[in-house]
Amino acid sequence: MKTGSFRYLSSVMILLICIPMMAVGQPRQKNIKGQKAGRKEAAGVVRLFNGNNLSNWTFCLKDPSVNPATVFNVQNGVIHIKGDPFGYMRTKDSYSDYTLHVEWRWPSEASNSGVFIHAQTPDTIWLKTFECQLKAGSAGDFVCMNGAKMNEQKGNSRMVSKLAQSSEKPVGEWNTMEVTCKGNTIEVNVNGVLQNKATGISDSKGYICLQSEGKDVEFRNVFLTKLPTSVRR
Repeated sequence: MKTGSFRYLSSVMILLICIPMMAVGQPRQKNIKGQKAGRKEAAGVVRLFNGNNLSNWTFCLKDPSVNPATVFNVQNGVIHIKGDPFGYMRTKDSYSDYTLHVEWRWPSEASNSGVFIHAQTPDTIWLKTFECQLKAGSAGDFVCMNGAKMNEQKGNSRMVSKLAQSSEKPVGEWNTMEVTCKGNTIEVNVNGVLQNKATGISDSKGYICLQSEGKDVEFRNVFLTKLPTSVRR
């Protein structure tokens, strides 16, 4: 056999051997699939704020002549609420049995706001809801609004004070509130400190609201994690 023919046959044999070996496993495709899977949302997580706009929310203001876009808007991936006039932004869907994660800060001056849990419609400025207070120095207090009830209320008072000293951070720094709603209970943690717990609540399902009440406040990373069925009551 001539040298050229031998080299040609050798090259063909090597190619035939390598092709099936390259096909086995296909590691590159596996890596790509793994990367895509890693970007999927964790099971049970509902992003209430998408980081771009407020399309998942509806709005209620004390002065209906005011354009909500001038009070509630998104700047650099952060919700900015003007605080005036009074009102709130509300999720379009209602929820029960979850842990809500909210981060907030006062950009320039400590003021007042709140997170409404199990809010009931129809919309009105002081709707029936449980407010998890964000007022500076009082974050973690409960306010039972418009007939909402819990066992911890004393007499006719709508207020249920927090359990510990303030765990809030200074103006300009981000705070974290986590609210766990499970059956007829609500627990509120502020920056990792248990600040309040409600039992025997009158409503265990409803909308979630962020309040406009005072001056500028900012929110980010607003999402909830649905609780597994095994821990529901």
